[in-house]
Amino acid sequence: MSKILKGTMLLTAGTFLSKFLGMIYTVPFENMVGTEGTDLFSIAYVPYSILLSLSSLGVPVAVSKFVSKYNSLGDYETGRKMLKAGLTLMSITGVLAFLILFFSAEQVAAWTIGENSDRLGHATMVIQMVSFALLVIPPMSITRGFFQGHESMAPTAVSQVIEQIVRIVFLLVSVFIIVQVLQGPIPLAVGFATFAAFIGGIASCIVLYWYWRKRKPFLDRQLEAQEYTYGLSNKDMFQELFAYAGPFILVGIATPLYQLVDQFTLEKAIKASGLEYNNAFSIINFLSHKLIMIPVTLGLGLSLALLPAITQAFTKNEMNRLNHQINQALQIVALLIIPAVVGLSVVAFEAYGTFYGVEELEYRGDLLRWYAPVGLFLALYTVTSSILQGINKQNFAVISLGTGILLKLGLNWWLIQLFGAKGAIIATGIGVAAAVILNFGRIFTSIEFSYQQLFKRTLLVLILTMIMAIVVLFIKWVLGFILDPMESRLDALIVLFFSIGAGGLVYLWLTYQTTLLERILGDRVRVLDRFLKRG
Repeated sequence: MSKILKGTMLLTAGTFLSKFLGMIYTVPFENMVGTEGTDLFSIAYVPYSILLSLSSLGVPVAVSKFVSKYNSLGDYETGRKMLKAGLTLMSITGVLAFLILFFSAEQVAAWTIGENSDRLGHATMVIQMVSFALLVIPPMSITRGFFQGHESMAPTAVSQVIEQIVRIVFLLVSVFIIVQVLQGPIPLAVGFATFAAFIGGIASCIVLYWYWRKRKPFLDRQLEAQEYTYGLSNKDMFQELFAYAGPFILVGIATPLYQLVDQFTLEKAIKASGLEYNNAFSIINFLSHKLIMIPVTLGLGLSLALLPAITQAFTKNEMNRLNHQINQALQIVALLIIPAVVGLSVVAFEAYGTFYGVEELEYRGDLLRWYAPVGLFLALYTVTSSILQGINKQNFAVISLGTGILLKLGLNWWLIQLFGAKGAIIATGIGVAAAVILNFGRIFTSIEFSYQQLFKRTLLVLILTMIMAIVVLFIKWVLGFILDPMESRLDALIVLFFSIGAGGLVYLWLTYQTTLLERILGDRVRVLDRFLKRG
């Protein structure tokens, strides 16, 4: 198995587990605080996510590229100097971001829900509670980037999982004590739920420090064995770093920017059209978003593992290797994410009912069904942006993202007036899809990229996905004679389990029989020979 694929699988596994845990906790959390509580939670997290990316200045991903580049040139000292200087910089920007969010919390809340809202004080408090995480997350992220630049994905994967576990445990315990034991107010419980991000960040820092102590002797030996250093000053290092990182300040906040447009317009536009709001913002951008992030995570893990290897191939002008890696990366996205988002769309009502209950399921499940396909575009945007970063075309990512956001801004209010809350989803899908198309165009014109193999295998994936979807629909139809997933959470779980299980097995068997699985993922899939036999 290739090194890029090993790194991809490790980082994807860690990221996937982290996101899966991040989805699972929403079930008891939503049960304890309701959709009004999750709406309050969402209001705080969107501006937090944006400031988190701004405070890190796109540096963690850029550090991965920077360290990978100089390691490939045999200069390990420059990467170590960057880590030290970057930690100082990220600590400063983290403090500044904390101060900005903490003291602007009331204004952000007013822009979101209105100055005269009776929820203004609660929203302000929740935003202030989450702001403390900005003190620790930026310096932690740059350490992950340093390890990834060494093509060491375990520190990132493990620290992500530990961070998520500690955050979720603190969140659920504190919410349970406040709501169930002390019979306290929901807004206070939500405030402690957002503060859990700070506690999780501390746990991640401890894990990364342990890895640093463990890996330091090996890193020191690399340093001693090097024969030449470029001797860059801090000024030279940061100039090069920000040349990489600058455009990706915006890329890192792509999803939160789309959500921010909804945060400031969705409730107002729905009410202006005479429809019920029904906490649509959190249903789409928190509860449903958690579900679609499971397939999207596959793309996120891939993009992080992809960047160092692409950077090295591009730096050494190994164009055949570069072409192969980009092809492999995009084919993995097609192989894994297309069936995942299609499957989630087909079982949207059952999935939402299983995780969040069957109350207003016809409305909420329909929003998830529309939102699921957007996950494919979100994943493709992340991966194509990382490819642009690897081939030194990162400036174009600003153009593609700007185009997508402008489309979202221009269409959002109008589409919400036409289609209700679904209009916001359609506007997001159009914006992200446009950005992805622009990124693909830039990649194809910047390098001699052969897309015939990608096109053929993606077409095969689509055909096999259609067969899988038909199987899932058939299982749902049969079970529908004895179960009603729209009325019973248990029925929804049973239908979800058997339909997705059958669909997944059929898709696995089809990709194995057509040798698609082996051609994309390599010889390691032959472990399935003992379970499956080719016709």
